[in-house]
This record gives sequence, structure tokens and C-alpha cells, in this order.
Amino acid sequence: MTCGHCSRSIESDSTFCRFCGAPVPATDGARRTAGRLTRIPSNGRIAGVCAGIAAYMNTDVAFVRLAWVLLSIVPGGIIGGVIAYVAAWLLLPIATEPPLYVGRRLFRSVTDRKLAGVCGGLAEYFGADATIVRLAVVILAIYPGAIVFGLLAYLIAWCIIPSAPAVPLQTAASTV
Repeated sequence: MTCGHCSRSIESDSTFCRFCGAPVPATDGARRTAGRLTRIPSNGRIAGVCAGIAAYMNTDVAFVRLAWVLLSIVPGGIIGGVIAYVAAWLLLPIATEPPLYVGRRLFRSVTDRKLAGVCGGLAEYFGADATIVRLAVVILAIYPGAIVFGLLAYLIAWCIIPSAPAVPLQTAASTV
């Protein structure tokens, strides 16, 4: 089995990677929410609807938030997306205990950034060159003549995708 964080080979029965300490996702394919769709206000930005959907699908909440915003903007139904969110807020029960997502997370890059680290973070997540991701974002924003929507999408991604946690510096042992 391979660690999803550091890509090193680990034992198949491991719960945590022995190299980087990252938690290893369950391999049995079972959902961690016992199959019930709930909302998780403690992990959410507004009411925990996207966090609950992400837990149900066992995926990163940043992707669910981006998909929700994108599907609300693209058909021109921002009001419909807001109404659907409010309806989900009212209809979904609150989770009794928040599930633990142990897969890879999408973060804005703190090391490879030009503006906000969105493209650098996407490149790190997908293992691609950041320059190619930046070029693709610019082409997709300009191609249909929707520069305003491309900038809006980038700003929304900036707000939705969390910044990567700071890596603490370790001092080297002195050889005196």
C-alpha cells in the first residue's frame, strides 16, 4: 500500500504512515458516516452542508464547496444555489459526531504562489507543474470571453480553499 501524502510504501494494516505520520484512509471502501447524509456545522463555513456532503462522499470539503459554487454560477442560477443550500441547511440533520477525513487535502500553496497560491495548490494536489496550471486557468478564463467570470472563479477559489498549514522549521543538531 502507498501513503497518499508522501507516496512511500507502507504496511497494508497501518493506520498512520510511519514516514510522514499522515493518517491512512480505510481500504474497505466503507463510508465513515455510516451511509447517512448529515451536515457538520463544526467543520463547515456557514452551516456545514458542504462539510456533510464531503464526509458522505469521503472527499475533501474544498472540492464540494468549489463544485457547489460552480454549479450555482454556471447555469446562471445563483439564487437557485442559495435556495438549495438553505433547503439543505433546514432538511439535513446535524451529525452526532463529526467523521474524520483522512485522505489528501487541497490547500493553497504557501511555497509556489504568484497571487494567492490557488494554482500552486492545485498543481501540488494533482502532481502537475504550476506553470501549466496557471496557463490553463488563464486560457480557460479568456477563451469563452468570460474574463470577469474567470476572475470571479479565482477569487471564490481563493476564499474557499484553505491555506496550507505552516511547516515548523527544525534546527539541525550542532556538531561541537
